[in-house]
Amino acid sequence: MGNYKALDGARPTWDRGDMADTRAVTEAESRQQFYDSLADHSMAPLWTSLHDLLPEEPRSQAVPHVWSYDIVRRKLLEAGDLVSARDAERRVLVLENPALAGRSRATERLYAGIQLVLPGEIAVPHRHSQAAIRFVIEGTGYTTVEGEQCRMSMGDLVLTPGGCPHDHGADGEDPLIWLDGLDIPIVEFMRATFFEALGDEPMPLTKPVNASAAAMGRARLNPPTIRGWDAAHSPLFLYPWTETIAALEALHASGQSTPTDGSILEYVNPVNGGPVLPTMACYAQLIPAGTRTDAHRHTPSAVYHVVQGEGTTVVDGRELSWSEKDTFVVPGWAVHEHVNESQQSAVLFSVTDEPVHRALGLYRERPAGQRRGG
Repeated sequence: MGNYKALDGARPTWDRGDMADTRAVTEAESRQQFYDSLADHSMAPLWTSLHDLLPEEPRSQAVPHVWSYDIVRRKLLEAGDLVSARDAERRVLVLENPALAGRSRATERLYAGIQLVLPGEIAVPHRHSQAAIRFVIEGTGYTTVEGEQCRMSMGDLVLTPGGCPHDHGADGEDPLIWLDGLDIPIVEFMRATFFEALGDEPMPLTKPVNASAAAMGRARLNPPTIRGWDAAHSPLFLYPWTETIAALEALHASGQSTPTDGSILEYVNPVNGGPVLPTMACYAQLIPAGTRTDAHRHTPSAVYHVVQGEGTTVVDGRELSWSEKDTFVVPGWAVHEHVNESQQSAVLFSVTDEPVHRALGLYRERPAGQRRGG
C-alpha cells in the first residue's frame, strides 16, 4: 500500500510507488501476453517494429572493406593446387563482406568472387538464372556464351546474362584470373533461382569468335538488325579493354569530369543506351593525379576493382587504401570520396546494383552534407 509523506510543513502527499509499480508490471505483462497471443495467430504489432521497418534513411548491414590482391592471388593459387576446375566446377574465392560472413555477399545485393582457371583447364558449361559479369585481372583465355567464344585478356569485360549457357577456358601459358560479379542476392531474395549443368564437354561454337563485339562493338555504328533485339540484357557479350581505356583517356583529355567520380563512363547496352544487364551496371572511371573527389552518397552499393594506380577511398570516415588489382566495396548510402595523391592517374572498374534501384524508383543521390530532399 501507499502512505502519506509530509514534506517540511507542506501538505502531505500520497506515495503511489508500490501501486504504480504494480500497475506498470501488470500493463507490461498484459501487453506481452497480447503480443504472444498475436504470434500464435501469425500476427505481430506494427508499433513495436515501426522504426526498424521505416528508418529515416537507408541502413546498410554491409561495411566498407578492401581485399588485397596479393593475398587473394596467393590463396587462389593454393586452391589451384588442391582442387581441380572439374571438381570445383567453378574455382572461386568468394569475397565475403566481414559484416555478412557466411552469406556469400560482398554487399547486401551483390556477390563478388575471384575465379581461377589454370592453363589448359576448362570450367564446364552450365547456366543459371543469375546474371554475371567477368572483369579480367590477368591471363588469357575465353568465355563461351551461347555458342560465341569471347576472347579474354586483362581489363576485358565479358557478360553472361541470366539463363545463357556458358563455359570458360584458359589456353594461354599463365593462369587466367578474373573478378566475378553476380546478382545472386537479388535473385535469391526473389526466390527465382534455376540452375542446369550442361555436361563435361566444352560448348560447341556456333558463331564466329568475338561475333557480338565485331558486329556491335562501336558506340555510334551498329547494324540495323540490332533493332529487333528485345532481351533485357545487352546483345554485346564482350567489351574489350583497349576500347574502354581509349574512350576513358579521350574523355579525360577533353576536360570532361564529374566532381564526384572524375572522368567516368558507363558500359551500355548498344540497343537502348541503358545498363548492360537488368540488375547490374558497370562503370570505368579515371581519377586524375592529385585529385580528391566530392563526398557523396547514393542508394546503390558498388564493388570496385583497381585497374591501375593507387589511392584511398574514404567511406563513412573510414579510409580504404588500395593499389593495383585490389578490390573494395562501398555499401549503399555510405558517404564516400576517392583520393588520389599519387603522381599518376588511377583507373577503377565498378559493378553496382543501380539498375534495380532505378527500375523500382528507389534511386537517390545526395552530397555528403545533405540529409533531406534530393
